[in-house]
Amino acid sequence: MNEKLSKKSIPVAQAVGMVLPHDITEIDGTTFKGTAFKKGHIIQEKDVSHLKRLGKEHIYVFELTPEEIHENEAALLLADALTGVGVGYSTEVSEGKIELVALCDGILKINKDALYALNMSGEVICATLQSNTPVFKGDQVAATRLIPLISQRALVDKAVKAAKEASEPVVSVKQLRKARVGLVITGTEVYSGRIQDKFEPVLRKKLDQLGSEVLSVSFAPDDIEHIAAEIGKALDKGADLIVTSGGMSVDPDDVTRLGIQAAGAVNMEYGTPVLPGAMFMVAQIGEIPVLGLPACGMFHKITVFDLILPRILAGEKIGRKELAELGHGGLCRNCKVCQYPVCSFGK
Repeated sequence: MNEKLSKKSIPVAQAVGMVLPHDITEIDGTTFKGTAFKKGHIIQEKDVSHLKRLGKEHIYVFELTPEEIHENEAALLLADALTGVGVGYSTEVSEGKIELVALCDGILKINKDALYALNMSGEVICATLQSNTPVFKGDQVAATRLIPLISQRALVDKAVKAAKEASEPVVSVKQLRKARVGLVITGTEVYSGRIQDKFEPVLRKKLDQLGSEVLSVSFAPDDIEHIAAEIGKALDKGADLIVTSGGMSVDPDDVTRLGIQAAGAVNMEYGTPVLPGAMFMVAQIGEIPVLGLPACGMFHKITVFDLILPRILAGEKIGRKELAELGHGGLCRNCKVCQYPVCSFGK
């Protein structure tokens, strides 16, 4: 804190009748952490012993000059500057901090360069979840505050101006569209009935959780023309997202990629630096995305499919650059109890 700021410290016993200029936090040493006294509270005789139990032998009182700013006002200005589409905040400041929350289900987007610049400016901070994290309405996605109780207004104004003028909002949430999905399950062993398909229920569940619907389900053997025909039928029914499963390895019988290509796919990108999911593929037929999911999708709860699907539903184009970026954080720990997305996978 700038020592030139106009503040003074007085003994708690002499503060009766005065107004607290900031929240006072209480931690009971076990499970409780909260606000014992709110900013603006008028100190009473009965409060003195409570304040002393909290270790407050002295409190601050001060009068702001026009050049100074209080942490609560700063937090409100910062929250307004940081929030983009799909993000909101409460105007009630707690302990100098404001929480930013998702206003809709979607995928979190962070302007990392602008966030870095803000956190380099000094005395103002914003902490966020990682970009591309799936979030639901009401989830906390970030928090911001002024570090000292009071600071120079010019410093906060500069940080606010930079955040507002950034090329993209610092914190935003992209809402997911409701896709009509055509599932094409490939593999002669499934098509012939020798084994039971396990892909459909897994994919239905994942799509349903993100608000999309399965429009059609079809099965195809390991035959290029048959796979292409089933994709075409799904498109004719009105599918605006195609998901194929199986047949994505380098084995000679695995021809799903060739079937997708025969169906008219372009911009095909095969292979990702993500485990599980190395043999995943993204492509397009016209403007309709096509996702090729390898067999790992049946055995692993979370794969590269879970990283890419929300971004596709948010309208993003996924190419080689976006896939290559997934290598950092692309190794799943295969935890006994999966906590995704509260983990490092895909971050």
